[in-house]
Amino acid sequence: LGGMSWESTVSYYQTINRLVAQRLGGLHSASLVMVSVDFGPLEVLLREGRWEEVGASLAAAARTLEGAGADLLVLCTNTMHNVAPRIEAAVKVPLLHIADATGERIGSAGLERVGLLGTSFTMEEPFYRSRLEEGFGLEVLVPDEAERAEVHRIIFEELCRGESLEASRDRYREIVSALVGRGAEGVILGCTEIGLLLSAADASVELFDTAAIHAEAAVDRALSKEGRSR
Repeated sequence: LGGMSWESTVSYYQTINRLVAQRLGGLHSASLVMVSVDFGPLEVLLREGRWEEVGASLAAAARTLEGAGADLLVLCTNTMHNVAPRIEAAVKVPLLHIADATGERIGSAGLERVGLLGTSFTMEEPFYRSRLEEGFGLEVLVPDEAERAEVHRIIFEELCRGESLEASRDRYREIVSALVGRGAEGVILGCTEIGLLLSAADASVELFDTAAIHAEAAVDRALSKEGRSR
């Protein structure tokens, strides 16, 4: 379930298919169905705090996927996991939660204190941080208020529009460095677009790209479910 924005949904499609090809060999690719929503109206609802309507819209899209035969649901965005309970209530197929996949990866790396970059909703609302803190025992640090505003602005004004500006990359590097200075042992790229701007070379600690982690976890789950070679 993607399109929020479509720029990062492309990376999901590529990662999932590449991994399936690598693991199954030959000309194998992923058997999947996709609903890519129009993000414009949803972004307006986000700004106006109309989460109930966001949840209803995405729940309807999830039912479409279930009706098309999907047996695992992947919501290709961090922010919209704020309405994950509404989506889960609307369908019978399991939702692979992006924060769970990320928390498991961080736990495997042996880290306890991590920084979090994302939209203001992801950095400030409890739905994401609490899941990491309570479910995985992590201490989650976020940038200060001015830095959070800048991270959010770059996501919506640039990355969601396909723009990757060097000045913004430098600003993100500074913000990551500040989190490391406060004790972050790694930093979560908690918006699926941020991985389009930052890479491992941009930080002194490990960056956890949630889009890549989520896509990889989806392949693990799907191939395991099918009992196929991994």
